[in-house]
Amino acid sequence: MRPVRNTFLATVLAVAQTHAQAQPQTQAPSTARTPTHVVAVLQGLDKITARVSRFDAPIDQPVRFGTLLITVRACIKRPPEEPPETAAFLEIDEVRADGNSAATKRVFSGWMFASSPAISALEDPVYDVNVLDCKTDTAAPPSSPATK
Repeated sequence: MRPVRNTFLATVLAVAQTHAQAQPQTQAPSTARTPTHVVAVLQGLDKITARVSRFDAPIDQPVRFGTLLITVRACIKRPPEEPPETAAFLEIDEVRADGNSAATKRVFSGWMFASSPAISALEDPVYDVNVLDCKTDTAAPPSSPATK
């Protein structure tokens, strides 16, 4: 395997390897420089109503968008001196009401890239979700769009 020269790609690969080997509650490696108060800025599209919602999703805290439950496991952003790129590892579950109980089904798990959303996209007939940015959260509670 050739050595990775792109530092951003190397960081994404390191986080991916750690995520694949680690328990769900472990933190990203120190090379990712992901403090616990980093949030992913996501954009959701409801294809039925044509409403676009922009919302923050803190790391390891599920956020609701319509019938989707979105959990960001990692969010990485290149430094300002490098070409812009943002990537986030998302786990997206669909919440389904089955009579008396609610069941979830995993509909997406993987990396999404802000510059190329079609490379790894959520394939859902009702919703689209895209990564816009990673930022440090200065507000205490996460914001989430209204449930449809």
